[in-house]
Formats: sequence, C-alpha cells, structure tokens
Amino acid sequence: MRSMYNNILKIMVYISAAITFMFLIWILSYILIKGIPGINIDFLINEKTGIIPAIISTLHMVAIALLISGPIGIFAAVYLTEYAKQGKMTRIIRFATESLSGIPSIIYGLFGMLFFVKTLGWGWSLISGSLTASIMILPTIVRSTEETIKSVPREFKEGSYGLGATKIRTIFRIILPTASPGILAAMILSIGRVVGETAALILTAGTVLQIPGSIMDSGRTLSVHLYLLAKEGISFEDAFATATVLIITVLLINFSATFLSKKLGNNN
Repeated sequence: MRSMYNNILKIMVYISAAITFMFLIWILSYILIKGIPGINIDFLINEKTGIIPAIISTLHMVAIALLISGPIGIFAAVYLTEYAKQGKMTRIIRFATESLSGIPSIIYGLFGMLFFVKTLGWGWSLISGSLTASIMILPTIVRSTEETIKSVPREFKEGSYGLGATKIRTIFRIILPTASPGILAAMILSIGRVVGETAALILTAGTVLQIPGSIMDSGRTLSVHLYLLAKEGISFEDAFATATVLIITVLLINFSATFLSKKLGNNN
C-alpha cells in the first residue's frame, strides 16, 4: 500500500514538472518566434523606438543598485550571523526583512517618488530609480547571504580560530569566500528583479528614451520600454523584439551565474 502511494506521488510530481516545463517552452517559443524577426538595425538605432538607450540605462541601473545594496546586504548578513546576539531584536530584524521582501514593487515606487524624486529634489533620474531598486533587492541579498553564511561548516571557523586568526580575518578569508557561490546567486536574483522591474522605475527613473549623461538624467529601462511599446500601441513587433532581448539577457545572466558558482565552488 505504501509503495503504491509513493508511486502515485512520484507520478504526480513528474506530471507537474512536465506541465510546468511545457508552459515555459510554449511561452518562450511564442515570444522568440514573434520577436527574433524584429531584431534588426532599425530596432537598435531608431530615433523613437531604438533599444540601445534602454539597454544602456538598464545596465547603469543594475550596476548602481548592486553597488549600493550589495555591500550593505552582505555586511548586514554578516552582522546578523556573526555578531548580533540571537534574541528578540534579531528576530524583529529578520521578520522586517522578510516582510520587506513581500511588499509590492509599486509601494517601493511610491516611496521613491515621494522621497527621492520630490523631497530630495532629484527628479526622475537614474539615481532615484537605482536607490529605489536597491531598497527593493536589499531584503533578498540579506536573507540569501545570511542563509549561505549559516551553511558554512563550523569546522572551517573553528580551524581558523585555532590557527590564531581574528574574527574579522576569519570572516573575510574563510566565511565569505566559502559562501561566495550563494552570495553570487543572491546577486543574480537581484539583477533579475531590477531588469524585470517596471512599476517602481516608471515612478522614479522616468520614461525618457535617451542615453543618460549622468546619474541625474532620466532613463528608460528595457522593461519600461517594453511596457510603453505595448501599452501605447507604438509597435507590437518592437515590443516582442524587446521581450526577446530581455529573455536572452536574463538567460545569459543565469548561465553566467551558474558557471561562476561552479567555478567558485571548485576553487573553494
């Protein structure tokens, strides 16, 4: 009886996985078939719908957001795991971090618009959008990095202390290098969220299709560009082509992250 029950569950798992895979292939195939024919020179450099400025703005947004949230998130996770006393305050911090992960992005966008755009007077700009995006991805980096650090074998730390290393040296020479594959995975998840974000960036970074000259200039990211192309009916062909570029970008990021994680894991 137990064997039959296990077989039924196994079959259900396989069927669920197959259905999920089929939907994924169907969606990707539909977008790629519609989008690839639209990728041409005019699609890249057209004055009204050219995607080059959107690509550059997206790269700037990702780089600035990670430069801000990356160190803060990693050091916050180190503090929570290695320095903070495990008590009520630590539990409150973790609960707040998990709660922030579930807040809809439009709420972050409203906060960014009211604080960075209006109160600080930075207007719709890359810095406003990047700071908003960094706040959005900070909980992901903190929680993922914290769990990765916890998974580092205790023997590694004890061995380091036994050799006379200080706590800070152990953290930077043993713990963080060992946890680097997991930290990298958290960064990749964060990049994916920034690349795919629309609502929050419309309210903070703006929608101007231009190559930003500085962080105080407005810029349109790929996801915002896709949204406007589809919403305003400018060009559905370009919208599918933009979606194709987004998918290829995310896939390249994921494959690169997997490769780097394996490399780091083998080196450690």
